[in-house]
Amino acid sequence: MNIVIFACVHNAGRSQMAAALFNARADASKARAISAGTQPGERVHPEVVAVMTELGIDLASAKPQKLTEELARGATHLITMGCGDACPVVPGLSRGDWPLNDPKGRSIAEVRAIRDAISARVNDLVQSKDWQPVSS
Repeated sequence: MNIVIFACVHNAGRSQMAAALFNARADASKARAISAGTQPGERVHPEVVAVMTELGIDLASAKPQKLTEELARGATHLITMGCGDACPVVPGLSRGDWPLNDPKGRSIAEVRAIRDAISARVNDLVQSKDWQPVSS
């Protein structure tokens, strides 16, 4: 089982969207995603909850969590998202960086654009690793 960690600073926007989109699109028997942050916030940004609800994904009860060694244990991939020098280094994981703007405090239109950019990258990742569900 492949485990992908999506990490940003507050785990309240980009990484939450990425993990939710990934888990909605990847075959759960091949890969799962979790999200975490280096300095977790109190809650997922309301504007992020709103734009994800538009896609039928409910993040209202999602809780930001800290990226710890224990959480990273067993993971196979780490995708960091715009956290610069604050991004974690987890030895041994396949690593990628998606430099995306923080959605906090942005307009709904801007947050939709960030969501859509994340969505395209998630699709590319799932397809490139052949983690999509087998179609019947």
